[in-house]
Amino acid sequence: MKKQIAILGSTGFIGKTLLDLLSTNKNKFEIILLTANKNYRELYKQSKKFKVKNLIITDKKSYSALLKINKNKKIKIFNNFNNFNKIFKKKVDYVMSSIIGLDGLEPTVQIIKFTKKIAIANKESLICGWNLINKRLIKNKTEFIPVDSEHFSLWFGLNNNYNYIEKIVITASGGPFINLPLNKFKNISVKQALKHPNWKMGKKITIDSATMMNKVYEIIEAKNIFNLNYDQITILTHPSSYVHGIIKFKNGLIKVIAHDTDMKIPIFNSIQSELDKISYKSKSIDVKKLNQLNFKKVNKKKFPLTKILNILPKKNSLFETVLVSANDELVNLFLNKKIKFTSISKMLLSVINDKNFNKYKRIQPRNINDIKHLNEYVRLKIKSKSI
Repeated sequence: MKKQIAILGSTGFIGKTLLDLLSTNKNKFEIILLTANKNYRELYKQSKKFKVKNLIITDKKSYSALLKINKNKKIKIFNNFNNFNKIFKKKVDYVMSSIIGLDGLEPTVQIIKFTKKIAIANKESLICGWNLINKRLIKNKTEFIPVDSEHFSLWFGLNNNYNYIEKIVITASGGPFINLPLNKFKNISVKQALKHPNWKMGKKITIDSATMMNKVYEIIEAKNIFNLNYDQITILTHPSSYVHGIIKFKNGLIKVIAHDTDMKIPIFNSIQSELDKISYKSKSIDVKKLNQLNFKKVNKKKFPLTKILNILPKKNSLFETVLVSANDELVNLFLNKKIKFTSISKMLLSVINDKNFNKYKRIQPRNINDIKHLNEYVRLKIKSKSI
């Protein structure tokens, strides 16, 4: 019997990578749903290749354009995520949630009850809405797999032994500026910041890697996913990105998880049981990299955003939404050349230390609307300050 699959955000990097993996195993699965925001041509192309009968495209103009080019009357096209009840008649075997940003939170929360397993590649959902997601996972007995390379590595290495963790280490490449002298940071250009030495990623996450904000996010995610305290998690810079996580157990054992800088590895492993495959063709063990691991503590003068880790609330709160929303807006301003690279850190630290935002540390999100409204409010505040 074919395994049933749905992909939220199928035209992005993660979605395309998953479809590429699935293309050699078409006889083993049936894709029930694909979704996109604006890229209707790619979405339609995917639907034809994989014979998908349900599509969601959220941008109104793209929705109209897709309706015009669709010649297959069997394909149902929707404009929002309120139609899952019409699409899913029973629980599917696997869902990949890879919509970028906070736009991915609502569909992720909504689709949990319609799947046996959900792989989540959306950082913002796991940071801002973890309490909402976890509640749904427990209620619907849905298995969860993190897809981020660091969290997948830790998840795989832990094998559900969360109670035995003494400490975990998340590694950071340091991005393009790990060796750049501090006095040259003020002149960093957008072009320079987008040149990541190890990974090919979207613009937003590449800038987050350059500021090391992505590691702040990953520590919040790890705290949530593995039910840890912040003092149990640390960051070490590791320029080659070969080791993705280190776990120190309470029994004295230390486990180091390494793999090539290839996102196909965590994506494949998140779905390999559905494909009935246990192997992935990867490179041989890189002994040269193993002999040059080069772990170091983070230089907080170069990467001041890591100081945020000292002021985070112990429990999931709306403060994480302030953090994510403010950073998103500041990165957009930098990409549009309206602020300097160093202004991202300065302005973000100023915003989150503001008493008007600090109060959100004591408030837990009750629903998705709490997060949505705060996100809009913070973005407006950032825009008004930068003009």
